[in-house]
Amino acid sequence: MSLPNRHQVLGDLAACIGFYTRIPVSLSHDGSRPFMATQWAAPCAGALIGLGLSALLWVLLRLGVPIDVAAALTLAGSFVLTGGLHEDGLADTADGFGGGQTRERKLEIMRDSRIGSYGVLALIVSVLVRWAAICSVATASAPLMVACIVAAHAGSRAMIPALMVRIPPARRDGLSASAGVPPVNVAAIAAANGIAFALLAGPAYAICATLLCCVLVLMVGKLAKSQIGGQTGDVAGALQQTGEIGLLVLAATIMI
Repeated sequence: MSLPNRHQVLGDLAACIGFYTRIPVSLSHDGSRPFMATQWAAPCAGALIGLGLSALLWVLLRLGVPIDVAAALTLAGSFVLTGGLHEDGLADTADGFGGGQTRERKLEIMRDSRIGSYGVLALIVSVLVRWAAICSVATASAPLMVACIVAAHAGSRAMIPALMVRIPPARRDGLSASAGVPPVNVAAIAAANGIAFALLAGPAYAICATLLCCVLVLMVGKLAKSQIGGQTGDVAGALQQTGEIGLLVLAATIMI
């Protein structure tokens, strides 16, 4: 599949922004291009989310809001900005993998709109770890703080096309199956974009972040294959959450 020409780039960006965020966009991607062909821009949509959240965090800190409260409000801002898209996937995946005994039952649970104890616990851990990591990142200089948050949101979304290329859909229907598989070159450009945003936080962080993301794609993909025979939209959301947590913790560990 061909890469976007200069007239299609803005449309691809708008398609990803419209999907990954609640930001209203007036542009839409070219209907002749499948949605999966636009996924090279997923990290760019993530970077936009990270930029908005880091700006919110910076403003709150400048206003004298305590770091822990500012970090909590920044997380709340992320839920508003994304609509909790990936948090929903994390909860459904945790419920399915933890509560089902068979492949069919796991997929049935993941499709159920109700949330169970595994999903609640997964969300609690996700929110707590991200909150603690943001508290640490908030103590850095403003440029480094922005770079780390942007890199986490861009990198965590750069992994999604790679997962979809590597692991087939678990269902014949559903979001993942209907969306199709991104071309390998599109997934490669998405990965390159994720690395480019990670470089904003420095070469050392970019190298560690790239290795971490590769490990997470392999681990989540292997787990999904063993649990349900493939990936779903919920699994992709769980991967994004895992990546965001990992990249924020990495920043708090080696950068601050």
